Amino acid sequence: MHQEEQRPRKFVWPLQAMPLARAMTLIYALLILYVSLNPFEFTLDNGISGWAWLDAPLPRYITLFDVSVNILAYIPLGFLIVFSAYPRWRNFVALGIALALSAMLAFSVESLQSWVPTRIPSLMDWWANVSGGLLGGLLAIPMGPQWLSGSAIRRRFDRWFGLNWAWAGLFLLFPWAQIYPQSSWLGTGVWGHAIFGSIDWGTTVMNHFAQETAITALCWLGTALLLSLGMRTKAPQWKILMGLLAWTVLIKILFTALQFGAELSLLWLTAGAIWGMVLGSVILRWMLRCSIRTKFWAALVCLLSATVAISVLPDNPYFILTMRHWYQGPMLHFNDLMQWLSVLWLPLALFWMIREALVVKLKP
Repeated sequence: MHQEEQRPRKFVWPLQAMPLARAMTLIYALLILYVSLNPFEFTLDNGISGWAWLDAPLPRYITLFDVSVNILAYIPLGFLIVFSAYPRWRNFVALGIALALSAMLAFSVESLQSWVPTRIPSLMDWWANVSGGLLGGLLAIPMGPQWLSGSAIRRRFDRWFGLNWAWAGLFLLFPWAQIYPQSSWLGTGVWGHAIFGSIDWGTTVMNHFAQETAITALCWLGTALLLSLGMRTKAPQWKILMGLLAWTVLIKILFTALQFGAELSLLWLTAGAIWGMVLGSVILRWMLRCSIRTKFWAALVCLLSATVAISVLPDNPYFILTMRHWYQGPMLHFNDLMQWLSVLWLPLALFWMIREALVVKLKP
């Protein structure tokens, strides 16, 4: 055997399709439709055709904020479309696809806005959206297909989740589901009001510190155990989950500063929230060593218990006062979207967890 044949070859990461990017592209496109057409009060008999905005004069007042938002909103879409096109379409072919799909989506949105009384479609908005899609595609092109399919991020997620892209999607969406203000930190179980009802506690005094500590601990422990079920056994689960918690806290601080002002950016970080995260993390460190079956039932019990507690216990009075004086301004539709994400994340996660348990069956 020749010496060259004995020399180990450098592993080349294969160019693979990216199902997560395609799923995120679809989700992001639906989010654009939601934000652009909310509150979905269509008036079809207003005498305006869907393409009248093409010949309409430009708006009298054009603000830098509106133009910037329209451009920035479509940059991730163009970027994700280029990711989704690989490896079948690459380089400028992928860029052309990103530009065409961005233009088609923007055209559909502007046309539908013709029948929404609270919206004003314009050719300027369409050009801004198309420019955003083009910029997003241009940002993705220099990275190349090898970087896209074999990047450190992609390989890291492969080592963490394997082919469990649904779990990876839940992992990525979790920090954003915490942006909308909540009475208890990490308490994304407000949908439980429709199931368990709401109790009028009147003037009853509650220990809000103990209540928030317990809810935060239950929510974090249940969420972390749930996400660990989708991770590979050899993945550094503790470090990954604690990194997720730190990233979630950082995002919450940034968006609280945008919504309430920099001086109130830590308004939500109460003593109960801090001790709840500490308590939940300490128990999590021990429970990650348990079997898959034990983690499954523990996650289910924690999340359902937290949902019941959030639904039947009274809200923090300081939280109620804050919400009454909350001026959302230009972020109204964004906050509405984040509220939906906050409501839907937990039932989607529970649905997927139970589905996996029924299909794969829990291992001892």
